[in-house]
Amino acid sequence: MILEKALESYKLNMEQQEKSPRTVSGYMQDLSFFRKWLEEEWNGPVYLEDIEFKDVDKFVRYLKEERDYKPASRKRMSVALKMFFKYAWKKKLCAEDIASQIEGVKCIPNERDYLTEEEALAFIKEIGHPLVEIFTTTLFYTGMRISEALSLTLDDVDINGGWIHVREGKGRKSRKIPICKKLEIKLTDYMEWRVHSNKFFATEKTGGLSAGRVQAIIRETRIRLGCKKQVTAHMFRHSFASQLVKNDVNIVSLSKLLGHSNLKTTSIYTHVSKEQLVDAINML
Repeated sequence: MILEKALESYKLNMEQQEKSPRTVSGYMQDLSFFRKWLEEEWNGPVYLEDIEFKDVDKFVRYLKEERDYKPASRKRMSVALKMFFKYAWKKKLCAEDIASQIEGVKCIPNERDYLTEEEALAFIKEIGHPLVEIFTTTLFYTGMRISEALSLTLDDVDINGGWIHVREGKGRKSRKIPICKKLEIKLTDYMEWRVHSNKFFATEKTGGLSAGRVQAIIRETRIRLGCKKQVTAHMFRHSFASQLVKNDVNIVSLSKLLGHSNLKTTSIYTHVSKEQLVDAINML
């Protein structure tokens, strides 16, 4: 089978397994890159049964030595390749079990940068766009991903009951997040002036709010203020997690609030400040 057709079959398989559109898109982008690279190497169309592990290994080395891809990017692409060839071997589309030979790329995650509550609220106050201000405030006090917050409907936010229902989280997993008192006050006020729309966060013009618009306003604010930290919408999620870790919230609870599928992912937030290190030493 020609590789391009095999990739189309794999995409259909992922969709049938109800993988998230973002996951499917990411895998296909990486696998298409591999296909195009291999077609250039072989100077023609590639058939899946002709691919050997040495070809995959050469591609991974190419990413490192010629393209200078960072470990995180190489790890992501290696996972995409491994999952595809695992599928191909199971379907008997390739001559050897390539997936079992693909080794994971070692990647030491960088400690995530974050904002303190004081820094976050000061930044939000300077945004100057009421809707984006309440949106980023919600990100900071709930730890939601930007896509999750943008997908909220009016029925998903129960201010009186004190819960936000995230229905379309990563991996299509749903969860509920408690509304803290500080956010409750902000959201109650927001309900007085929000536009009529089924989307919880919406402009009058579009009946919704776009990720591009939010990111653009945050970027403009960051540049205008001359922030040293690379503030993005996702940083408010990091900041939420960091604040909870600082307040000694256990990692299991934090993992559930963030919608992580395993604790290893959550552990990247267990960084400590210089002040906390000093306090720890002073306990000796």
